[in-house]
Amino acid sequence: MTGPELWAEFAARTGVTADYDGWAFGDDPDGLAALVRAGVKTATASALPLYALEGEALPEAGEYSVILDSRENAVCVIRATKVHIVPFRAVSPEHARKEGEGDLSLAHWRAVHRDFFTRELAEAGLAFDEDMPVVCEEFKAVYP
Repeated sequence: MTGPELWAEFAARTGVTADYDGWAFGDDPDGLAALVRAGVKTATASALPLYALEGEALPEAGEYSVILDSRENAVCVIRATKVHIVPFRAVSPEHARKEGEGDLSLAHWRAVHRDFFTRELAEAGLAFDEDMPVVCEEFKAVYP
């Protein structure tokens, strides 16, 4: 099912008429989408400097997204519940746990995200550092 098809089904069943974005998680779209469907992953993080470079608006609480897998098939609909920005070094253990990855520890989160952000930023001609602002987004899977 495509993102627009899943959104149409969700909207028809719920009466929600809001706009939405469709996107996939970074390095492991299939595995991370499965964690969302299982209720394990309820947060994500992204590098703030890339929003301006890509001309993207920051996520806001209340917004909907259709999560896609690696083949751009729709997996589920989420709704953002909280968005805040902190330096990489200040991401909390609670946020790391909510991301649902690895052993759920902050140490694991930092290692994986340091590597991911370093590669993402390098592709844009930027360098990673521990003071880089990170957009921390919490969400709830709302459909199916």
